[in-house]
Amino acid sequence: MKQKRVVVGLSGGVDSSVAAFLLKEQGYDVIGLFMKNWHDDSVTISNECPWLEDSNDAMLVAEKLGIPFQTVDLSLQYKERIVDYMFHEYKMGRTPNPDVLCNREIKFDVFMKIALQLGADYVATGHYCRKGVLDLQGTETYQLLSGKDPNKDQSYFLQSVSAEQFERCLFPVGALEKRSVRARATDAGLVTHDKKDSTGICFIGERRFNDFLKTYLPSQPGEIRSTDGAYLGQHQGLMYHTLGQRQGLGIGGVRGTPDAPWYVAGKNLRDNTLTVCQGHDHPSVLSKTVTIAQLHWVNAEPKANRVAVKLRYRQADHFGD
Repeated sequence: MKQKRVVVGLSGGVDSSVAAFLLKEQGYDVIGLFMKNWHDDSVTISNECPWLEDSNDAMLVAEKLGIPFQTVDLSLQYKERIVDYMFHEYKMGRTPNPDVLCNREIKFDVFMKIALQLGADYVATGHYCRKGVLDLQGTETYQLLSGKDPNKDQSYFLQSVSAEQFERCLFPVGALEKRSVRARATDAGLVTHDKKDSTGICFIGERRFNDFLKTYLPSQPGEIRSTDGAYLGQHQGLMYHTLGQRQGLGIGGVRGTPDAPWYVAGKNLRDNTLTVCQGHDHPSVLSKTVTIAQLHWVNAEPKANRVAVKLRYRQADHFGD
């Protein structure tokens, strides 16, 4: 029987490395591909996003596993589909999550098409999520399930991927906890076994994010005012702030006690004003309802009227009707 071919997106990290190792162990015909995405050296801190190092680590893992390896340059597609979208969202006063769009537009679209051209039956990544099978009126389809490790679950980042795309996806580490993944990498002698997890948006480096935005979007300083209209200070640009933000406002201790921190409550693009409130339970910004945009069901819309909601990445689920 012919081996099933799997193209693994080797990122140079421990998760995708172990994904490739597990697939090879399971008898698949594995090929490793490293995606070179858009990269801006002018705003990246040294060693903060070393894509060359990541590519080299991915190559070393492939050599260790004895699998074919190559790099694919997706810079143009990434710039057009992800980076330009991100600039637009910040310009409109919103705080986008480019990783969600990257999965739909790059990893499971452009990258998947390249994998299929290489004769792949499946595409695999190191995401901490799982794929389930769902029967919809006699038709078998696929569903997105959370990863076993609650601290590493990445199902949120794949929420816009379609059921058709999931059909050809494999997530080998989704049923494992992070510590187990590192242990597998150590036992297998993979160079990435103790590599630090990447955080933030990789192509800019998280500590230079404001410099990155300033390079492409002109900053417009404006006033910071409380919800009752009191002037509190100046901001350097609305694009540097997000709703609910606490750190980096530069108004600590202004009006009120030090133990009642300020939070971003609103951004007014018309008059370039940043509105803040004091205390996490301020009555003027609390709400019992929420408006959800760009809602996407992987499969058919569920009939249940009770849903689980997560407001932050590692937050526990909240249930509501």
